Amino acid sequence: MPDDALIHDPDAGIDRLLEIMRRLRDPDTGCPWDIEQTYATIAPYTIEEAYEVADAVERGAMDELEGELGDLLLQAVYFSQMAEEDGHFSFQSVVRGVADKMVARHPHVFGDESRDKSAEQQTVDWETIKAAERAGKAQQGALDGVAVNLPALLRALKLQKRAARVGFDWTDIGDVLGKIAEEAGELVEARDKLGPDEIEDEFGDLLFVMVNLGRHLGLDPEAALRRTNAKFTRRFGAVEARLAELGRTPATSDLTEMDRLWDAVKAAEKSKGT
Repeated sequence: MPDDALIHDPDAGIDRLLEIMRRLRDPDTGCPWDIEQTYATIAPYTIEEAYEVADAVERGAMDELEGELGDLLLQAVYFSQMAEEDGHFSFQSVVRGVADKMVARHPHVFGDESRDKSAEQQTVDWETIKAAERAGKAQQGALDGVAVNLPALLRALKLQKRAARVGFDWTDIGDVLGKIAEEAGELVEARDKLGPDEIEDEFGDLLFVMVNLGRHLGLDPEAALRRTNAKFTRRFGAVEARLAELGRTPATSDLTEMDRLWDAVKAAEKSKGT
């Protein structure tokens, strides 16, 4: 019979969580749902949990962040347990690997390099070390290793940063703005004269250049869009509230009225500095 002492020890830390996961995955006595899971079925939960961490940070919800970080940690434990069962690696080897990587990437903290340099220079050094690591993995291309399944805006940003490191980049933000105008014109032309595939292609080009503009402005396009999403949600909710005061809903209103209420909500927010 398994010893439940570790399972019920609230102070046992990571060892307790590892044992819980091992027990959940036990083919004879574990949870049927957990036993059936695979790397592919767990991956979407991992992405979801990462976004929930980001959401808690974005809202400053520190009371929620602790729990969300626990949920995200569970994902690493889950993958590691499955990998250990398959003979690939273990949670301990994952921890050892990332610890070794952090030490190797910070010679100015853990080695004999000087800390007397700017954050910008440290970033350059970091990228140099990572490039050497990629070379060791036979990733020779500048864009090798950028995960395909990243959110599209984030992957576009990473691809552009990689290309910029080898000199493939605009030096003047005015050139980026000019490219946006060019791509917008090509999108209009595609809409008027071409088919759905070409329209989608030109729309993608325009989005890609918009990400580039954000990068040149020092902005994170994903964060900027999340902020706008939150703003739209807040303002549309206020429009709905004002319609409710009039005894109506968006379905029983029209665009003219909703536009007028939207402008009023926007003006009210600006007057309050929000």
